[in-house]
Amino acid sequence: MTIKTDAVIIGAGPSGLFQVFELGLLDIHAHVIDSLGQVGGQCSELYPDKPIYDIPALPVCGAQELIDRLMQQIKPFNPVFHLGQTVNVLERKGDGRFLLETSAGERFDTATVILAAGLGAFQPRRLRAAGADNWEGKTVHYSVRDPERFAGRNLVILGGGDSALDWTLELHGTAQSITLVHRRAEYRAQPASVKRMKSLVDGTTLREFQGNVRAIIEDDGVFMGLEIVDPERDVHEVQADDVLVFWGLSPNLGPIADWAFDIDKRQVPVDTEKFQTSIPGIFAVGDINTYPGKKKLILSGFHEAALAAFAVQAHIHPDQKVRLQYTTTSPVMHKRLGVED
Repeated sequence: MTIKTDAVIIGAGPSGLFQVFELGLLDIHAHVIDSLGQVGGQCSELYPDKPIYDIPALPVCGAQELIDRLMQQIKPFNPVFHLGQTVNVLERKGDGRFLLETSAGERFDTATVILAAGLGAFQPRRLRAAGADNWEGKTVHYSVRDPERFAGRNLVILGGGDSALDWTLELHGTAQSITLVHRRAEYRAQPASVKRMKSLVDGTTLREFQGNVRAIIEDDGVFMGLEIVDPERDVHEVQADDVLVFWGLSPNLGPIADWAFDIDKRQVPVDTEKFQTSIPGIFAVGDINTYPGKKKLILSGFHEAALAAFAVQAHIHPDQKVRLQYTTTSPVMHKRLGVED
């Protein structure tokens, strides 16, 4: 069965979820496709507890909290989510509409497509040391969903970016010990986080180590830790109960890169009036797009989604005047939001 709709959003991160909201205000129902098994994109997959400080009117908001708030906000519009699948086919039909087909075999006939896929169908960069595959999901982890799981445990945290430093600081005092391993002395994380981490290094509850992982240490089927090679090529055995790997993402646009878009350094150029791509009827918001002055901020994605929604409405109904109505005063908006006047 082919699902006929006005809009398909590819990507269920913050920009994609807010796109649902902005389309809903204009009475446009959306289907949302995402390669992950849950909504939230990077916020939910990589750093659900990471604090975000630049969301308007929210002095501080956890990444997963932001996703939860967005899901509550779009509830009146009843979006349909198609998770754990990617778009393999995107074809323009003779009538100007688009045919999409996903890896799960679902088919869509849609008037518009909004790309909100961030970096694409991404996966965390994995630990490739000998024996690591056998321990993924058991003692080798690429995200933290339940920090209390690591209470009283001896941890090795791999990485030098914000996620590695954030979780080092977050789990310090919860874990019995943490060894932070980075391939060089310089970190990519925020200087304030690095400074705080270094102030906590005491050689017992928190150690700092430079080197690269060579292998997993096992003893009679029991995970024991890691072999680390330092810059002088000396090998060290670092004992651990769990390993947290924060080496960032391996971005992959997948089939998007094969579609007939203009692509600029793995991003899709758009105009700043409609946020439309080089293909009329296909729009792009969030980290996947690029334009002069582009800033990769969640805040920017929200702004882009708002303008893209009006452009989508104009594309679907070219003969209708696009009217701006305010959610504070418009009875039409109140009805769509389920707000009592």
